[in-house]
Amino acid sequence: MFIRSTTALAAVFLLGAAPLSQAADKPTDPQIAHIAYTAGVLDVEAAKQALKKSKNKEVVDFAKDMVRDHEAVNKQALDLVKKLKVTPEDNPTSKALTKAAAEERAKLAKLKGAAFDKAYVASEVAYHKQVNGALETLLIPSASNAELKSLLETGLKIFQGHEQHAEHVAGMLK
Repeated sequence: MFIRSTTALAAVFLLGAAPLSQAADKPTDPQIAHIAYTAGVLDVEAAKQALKKSKNKEVVDFAKDMVRDHEAVNKQALDLVKKLKVTPEDNPTSKALTKAAAEERAKLAKLKGAAFDKAYVASEVAYHKQVNGALETLLIPSASNAELKSLLETGLKIFQGHEQHAEHVAGMLK
């Protein structure tokens, strides 16, 4: 089940990210800001679900880290867009991410105990891989504002750490 849900989730996020490559080769800064902020909000929502459902110390600690870090980065993002007087622009990628995350939370809501823990952590590994890949290959290279680009690069470093942490927790749950 662990491998199957990871593969399924990775496929969902790959499909969800398809509008990134199809909608525009180079998203605008307002679109990038919206995508990045949306990705952070969605991970906070997933972590809050884990905090309600999990009794596993490692999973709970990981989820607390996700809430803390993603809320902090999103606060920085909001401060930056206010400073730059940029209005984040909703787009097909943000919508696809939101839809896929809602579907994943619904699946996770049906699970309990170790099955929930394994599926949640597997989804976090897949999610961070997808978001980190989008940051590296599309969002950072497409950002035209230097401050936005810098914030995305900082976020990438943090989120690469999240991916490694999620992989570590996943290994502990096997």
